[in-house]
Amino acid sequence: MHDFTPISALAGGALLGLASVWLLAADGRIAGVSTILHGIFSSPQDRWRMAFVAGLFLAGLAWQAAGAPAPLRTGFPPGWAALAGLLVGFGTRMGSGCTSGHGVCGLGRMSLRSLVAVIAFMAAGMLSAYVTRHLLGVPS
Repeated sequence: MHDFTPISALAGGALLGLASVWLLAADGRIAGVSTILHGIFSSPQDRWRMAFVAGLFLAGLAWQAAGAPAPLRTGFPPGWAALAGLLVGFGTRMGSGCTSGHGVCGLGRMSLRSLVAVIAFMAAGMLSAYVTRHLLGVPS
């Protein structure tokens, strides 16, 4: 874990928490990214969703423009990445939300359903990392 930068991690977490509280207080909406992204296609008249997602991309671009390092993953087969993306998408639909909706917003609202979801996310992530690295031998 040589790329851990506690200051930027703390700042990013604080900004994420502030943004989720702001969206909830200002508009009564939960900042679950998968639900917001799904809503872009199901409710295109809700322009706030496009602004939210555009803000995510623009923040990443601004971070890189400021000279922040952008570590690139090499040696990871594209097929595994595609499969992982499909499984994440399936899991967010099956779990009625994603890590941002349940982990950031749901736990902040003391939701028992979100606590169960976060425990399931963490367990699945740990199991996936173990299987991928130790059983399948995919380099980290």
